[in-house]
Amino acid sequence: MKKIILFTLISFLAFTACKNKESEPKKNTYVADNYTKKEVDIIMRDGVKLHTTIYSPKDTSKKYPILMQRTPYSSAPYGEGKMKTKIGPNIHLMKEGNIVVYQDVRGRWMSEGVYDNMRAYIPNKKENESDEVSDTYDTIDWLVKNVANNNGNVGTWGISYPGHYATVSTIEAHPALKAASPQACIGDFFFDDFHHNGAFLLSYFRAISLFGTYKDTPTDSAWYSFPKMKSQDQYQFFLDKGPLKNLNEYFQYDKLDITNSVKKDKIDDFFWKEIVEHPNYDSVWQSKGIIQHLDKVPSSVATMIVGGWFDAEDLYGPLETYKAIEKQGENNYNTMVFGPWDHGKWSRNTVKNYVGNYYFGDSISLKFQSEIETKFFNHFLKVEADKNSGLPEAYVFDSGKKEWKSYNTWPPENTETQNWYLSENQKLTTNQKSTKGINFISDVKRPVPYSEDIKTVFTPRKYMTDDQRFAARRPDVLVFETGILTENFTLAGDILAKLKVATTGTAADWIVKVIDVHPAELSDDKENDKLQDHLKMSNYHLMVRSEVLRGRFRNSFEKPEPFIPNKKTDVNIKLQDVFHTFKKGHKLQIQVQSTWFPLIDLNPQTYVDNIYKADKKDFKTQTHTVFTDSFIEFSVLK
Repeated sequence: MKKIILFTLISFLAFTACKNKESEPKKNTYVADNYTKKEVDIIMRDGVKLHTTIYSPKDTSKKYPILMQRTPYSSAPYGEGKMKTKIGPNIHLMKEGNIVVYQDVRGRWMSEGVYDNMRAYIPNKKENESDEVSDTYDTIDWLVKNVANNNGNVGTWGISYPGHYATVSTIEAHPALKAASPQACIGDFFFDDFHHNGAFLLSYFRAISLFGTYKDTPTDSAWYSFPKMKSQDQYQFFLDKGPLKNLNEYFQYDKLDITNSVKKDKIDDFFWKEIVEHPNYDSVWQSKGIIQHLDKVPSSVATMIVGGWFDAEDLYGPLETYKAIEKQGENNYNTMVFGPWDHGKWSRNTVKNYVGNYYFGDSISLKFQSEIETKFFNHFLKVEADKNSGLPEAYVFDSGKKEWKSYNTWPPENTETQNWYLSENQKLTTNQKSTKGINFISDVKRPVPYSEDIKTVFTPRKYMTDDQRFAARRPDVLVFETGILTENFTLAGDILAKLKVATTGTAADWIVKVIDVHPAELSDDKENDKLQDHLKMSNYHLMVRSEVLRGRFRNSFEKPEPFIPNKKTDVNIKLQDVFHTFKKGHKLQIQVQSTWFPLIDLNPQTYVDNIYKADKKDFKTQTHTVFTDSFIEFSVLK
């Protein structure tokens, strides 16, 4: 009997093991089967070596373009025989055959040097002076001279930080660089990622150490660690922490000798220190900006700027990058692609396209990869290219109609400016009817949350399409909306909020949100299978665009100034571009508030020279006023 039981048990375990093996996903070996990998250290003009990984097609019967990504996020896996399972911008470009190169930028991972976040560009460099522009130039120069079977044409691409380095590659570009696609590219740190119009994105605080932990020796292992919040309620965590200076403890660490892990001394995270010591748009931040240098992009480099309408991290960057090249390079081939994506989602292979709760359609990212991105790089890298690529100047997704449109310019030529006033009785109207003030109390102990979700996130993303009903029902959020629309109403271009405000204090933040209020009778929740359980599409308040301005910067980002208590004051807030149709039967709503926590840090509402050094006593509840001659300036498609 025991033998029978034992035999049965062994058989069951064997069967289970086989089933588990069958159910395991097969490892993707396409890259290993079709490419060889080589790791080299390329010497820059100042002697620093940058670690570079080169994937070359095994088929050596023809020549290939080089596609390069420079990244602070590691070109791993390192070591002989260890290979990525996916290379290049997308699967099509991988399978067609291209030489694909990844490089650790200066001071990151296996590259020598010391990293500088958004390292400043140096015009008119002296001999042996270097910056990211020269590092890119020197790398391309080495690649075209030393990598076998390359056709002499180079393309660059990247998303987020790698997108920034793709932008950098276009400045004073190497002659071999023919095409660049900066995607979700950082353009200026005072308006992208960690700041929005001077307000600090507190919700990104755990990412600080990723970029500011000191390292001066190559390593294939992470040398940084992330702060542990020990809470699943980030709203309460940051509220309890109080002033920003109380977060300093998370950004001090023991400096290590990377080679032998010997503690040397206690130092500050250099990125955090930079943020704290430079609260205004001074020469430090200005020098790191790249937008102002895009007049140096030669017409020999074709650019395709890619972004997501719902990218919480980098929306300013790609929009301003496209506009700057367009304005300053009249003869440049320069196009833009903006879809219904959050940060980098266009590179995913998923069929259903969601941002947070909201569903935009199927195969949107897949179509971009196969019909736009692949066509762009092939046209400029694989043939004798001209500017007749067959691609539109602006390929943009209408996030209201849920459809792609092509235009010869962006914004489209057939737009007009319309002013919509924040009128009494929560009305949004085209006629100014009064100049009365509407008051609300901004309580520093009960700031308006940016999300109703109770959780902690590393970098928040889904809030960009979150249902805003929870905010509309708070007394410290002013709501203005149209009646039910009798015809479609399309916004195409940027938005400018021209507020007339006052405060009993001397400092305040101002947040404006543009909302698409869906019909109450809308009940099609089935297509939105990611809709959170507590929500319905009925009366869904879709956030289309939102932005903050730290009020001290209302006249100058370089020279902040306090408010004069109770004095009516102009505050103009530029919101980034949208392309959205408010459909017949919907309503257009504007929300105005003064806190957005903890997406941005809490303003003391008492003017201090440096908010990062404010004391608890500086934080005071104030009464704010928005006057009804305030208006929103829309670019409306005729």
